Amino acid sequence: MTLLDIRLLTVQEYDLMTEIGILDEDERVELLAGQIVKIAAKSIAHGATIKCTVELLQNRLGSLVLMSIQDPVRLNDYSEPEPDIALLVRDPRYYAARLPTAADIYLIVEVADSSLKTDCGIKATIYAQSGIADYWVLDVNNQQLHLFREPSQDGYLSRVILGYDASISPLQFPDISFCVSEMLWQLNDD
Repeated sequence: MTLLDIRLLTVQEYDLMTEIGILDEDERVELLAGQIVKIAAKSIAHGATIKCTVELLQNRLGSLVLMSIQDPVRLNDYSEPEPDIALLVRDPRYYAARLPTAADIYLIVEVADSSLKTDCGIKATIYAQSGIADYWVLDVNNQQLHLFREPSQDGYLSRVILGYDASISPLQFPDISFCVSEMLWQLNDD
């Protein structure tokens, strides 16, 4: 069997598919490396972790950043993912005229339950190739944080897994720290 020659979609074509109704605006998909990919269904733990982490980041970083929650970012001509959380450079127009790009992103956080392989695989590669310097994956099942830094065209050169009791600071805000347990705390309060 031979591999098929796949035609990749551009972000312009992908956006047009939504605009003219080929893709429904509420359809749970994103464009990754030129391919339309279904976004995994969200569990209760996934949603709770996003809410907890957003509140924690907002309380500590306040007006230093603009918080984007499950909104698209344009990384290149073939990728327009919708990260769970993106900390953005403040824009006076709140990115009304364009989507945020890699240059606008301080940190991307993905929350993974069933999506850990994708978040630590293809998404990490795309984020690295786009120059996202700080990428975190909160693993709700194993209650740990996958930390990706030092992006290159081959992927992240630094990949570390931090345990539940570890602390971390965003690269752009080294004086502000977070404990992994603070982002995952609800999961232990059953």
